[in-house]
Amino acid sequence: MSIPFGVDIPFVRHLGFELTRFEGGFSTILYTPRPEHLNSFDVTHGGAVMTLLDVTMATAARSVETDMGVVTIEMKTSFMQPARGALSGQGRLIHRTKTMAFTEATLFDEQGRACAHATGTFKYVKRLPVGVKSTNPLNVISTD
Repeated sequence: MSIPFGVDIPFVRHLGFELTRFEGGFSTILYTPRPEHLNSFDVTHGGAVMTLLDVTMATAARSVETDMGVVTIEMKTSFMQPARGALSGQGRLIHRTKTMAFTEATLFDEQGRACAHATGTFKYVKRLPVGVKSTNPLNVISTD
């Protein structure tokens, strides 16, 4: 069963991510790459893999602070083997402070093999109500 992300994220919508777990510092996102998401080796492009890991970690962070958004401060990714077929990102909030979230996520293939792993640090930021546009002319999100 798919869970709404809470806001429309055009790139996530384009990739077809499906949020299925969003609670208590954990998240799961399902993703079936389309042909245009593959690289020249016919496996999921590393950029799509990193996006899935990034969004999986962000949703794990947001699952304990649902009225806030998060922005990625840093991310480290290890690619362990090619990601083929339907994929699942499993995210976990490891630790949080008032303003920061420390997370990890692993991407698994259909056979349950780990294909990639990431750690990330996110900053909690105030989210605008749905449908309200920023009054900031540059749409700058402060990471101060």
